[in-house]
Amino acid sequence: MIGNALQYGVPDLYAHHVKWSGRWIDVKVEGKYSFTTAQKIKWPLWEKHGVGIWILTGATQKQYDRLFQPPNWRDYWKPSWDAKPDIDALLDQIE
Repeated sequence: MIGNALQYGVPDLYAHHVKWSGRWIDVKVEGKYSFTTAQKIKWPLWEKHGVGIWILTGATQKQYDRLFQPPNWRDYWKPSWDAKPDIDALLDQIE
């Protein structure tokens, strides 16, 4: 996968296994994380179309085991993020 300056909201990693299929993985620091505006917009749309996103907060077996459970990004969603950003704020980020 190739990233570029216009590719906002894509999780940090993509992993694929023959048996378990693909996993979009975003790495966060427990208790000190946020979602970008693009993630707040794109991830619900991806979810609507069947794309799962898993969040991991460490390199432990317990964290890796999360990849064999349902997508968990909603567990990290903060209620205040349900407010939609206005178009002017989104355009300011692009500039």
